[in-house]
Amino acid sequence: MPDPTPDLEQAIRDNASQPATAAVDGPSGEQPPLPDQIEADRYLASKDAARKPGLGIKFAKIVPPGSV
Repeated sequence: MPDPTPDLEQAIRDNASQPATAAVDGPSGEQPPLPDQIEADRYLASKDAARKPGLGIKFAKIVPPGSV
């Protein structure tokens, strides 16, 4: 499954540089608020991170120094 995060990240960058609302001779358009878009990006990133094996846990064998 392709990762949707880079496309969403670029969309957030594009939307941040454009006005939130626009109207031209009657028709108007409005995009979702920027904080909502950022939160959606965080949600998708955390969802993607949860799918990866290991879940960020690393197991290691600890050996005290001097014991043979």
